[in-house]
Order: sequence, then C-alpha cells, then structure tokens
Amino acid sequence: MIPRLLAVLLALALLATGCSKDSGGDGVSPEQRLAAAKKKLDATTGVRIGLSTERLPAGTNGLVRADGVGTHAPAFKGDITVAVSGVNADAAVVAVDGKVYAKLPFTSSFAQIDPADYGAPDPAALMAQDGGLSSLLTEAKDVTEGDQVRSGKRVLTTYHATVPGSAVAAVIPSASESADFDATFTVDDQDRLAGARLTGPFYPKAGDVTYEITFDGYGVSEDIKAP
Repeated sequence: MIPRLLAVLLALALLATGCSKDSGGDGVSPEQRLAAAKKKLDATTGVRIGLSTERLPAGTNGLVRADGVGTHAPAFKGDITVAVSGVNADAAVVAVDGKVYAKLPFTSSFAQIDPADYGAPDPAALMAQDGGLSSLLTEAKDVTEGDQVRSGKRVLTTYHATVPGSAVAAVIPSASESADFDATFTVDDQDRLAGARLTGPFYPKAGDVTYEITFDGYGVSEDIKAP
C-alpha cells in the first residue's frame, strides 16, 4: 500500500512541476503572458520608450540610442543618437503622419529627413500595433519563463525566446529577415512590458548587436504634431 501511495504522490509532484514550468503558478502560459503584455502596450495612450546599444560594430551606420514618448497615432517625439561614418550625432526628432523631422547638429530648426539615410527606423513605427515593438511579443517562439525580480514595488518576470528576423526587420528595417534573434522580455505584475533585450544581426556585414529597450510611464498623453 505504501509503495503505491508513494508512486501516486511522486506522479502528482511531477505533474505539478510540469504545470509550473509550462504555465506558471497561476496557470497562465508564457505565450499567454506575452500576448497580454501586447494588449496592454497596444491599449495605452502613450509610453516613454528608451532604446540603446552599448556599441555598434566598427564602420556601421545605425541607431545608437533613442529616448522619447511614443503614441498610437503612431507618433514619436524625443531624441536620438545615430552613428554615421564613425561619428555619433545627436538630434531632436518628431515623427508623425508618416514623416520624420529632425533638428540636426549645428542647425536651429527641424527639417524633414529619411531615417534610412542614417541607418535608423522611423521612430513612430515603434508603436505600430501591427509590425511594431508589441508585435515582437506574439511573434516570439520557444518562450520559457525565467526568474522573477523586484524593482521597487513591482514584481518583474523574465521570458526568454527567439524572434524571427522578419518580425524584427518590421521594426528596424536593416535587420536580417532570415535570422532568428535572441530575446528576453520583462513583464510586470500588471502584464505591462517593462523591457526587452534583442540580440542578432541588425546590420548587414556586421556582427551581432544587442539592443536594450525600456518602457515606462504607461498612460502618458501627448498630442504630437509636426514642427
């Protein structure tokens, strides 16, 4: 009788362990959690986005940093840093109505630019509900739940995954569409995406680049207009 009881208890323990790994303690799978985070990001009026990399491969023109407010117009207003011919250039940027305006170094007014000339994406596209940063959450494959950490009053859960290059290229067009990108997403206890880390071939003929992306100030409201 005792051996049979032990076998039943062992089977129940293994089942509970499997459910915890696949679905989390609340029965929600990692994929469902990321899908919920996409809905929250798509529903907010606006959010402050920070995007940065420690470095770009030598000789690569591209986006080094972006920081500003994105809305679902879609629109973006903030500052960016791009690397051009080995020199980092800072610019104030407004992106709205499919156009991008920048106040370039040594200028005093905004002028319309093509961000592709600087190896950068249209910042407004970051907030697109279809093909923007939120789409990476539901395009993610092989998602596994990682550790939980506390940030102030928030409990953050990490999720590790791979994201197809086709989804990444929709956000940063220079990314390789044929590659898989390593991704780590951080989601808070209200199903809001707090951060993302993407590593892969963002630029042709260059090594892997890692971008860190942060999301803060959900619910910000800003009417972004062309300068």
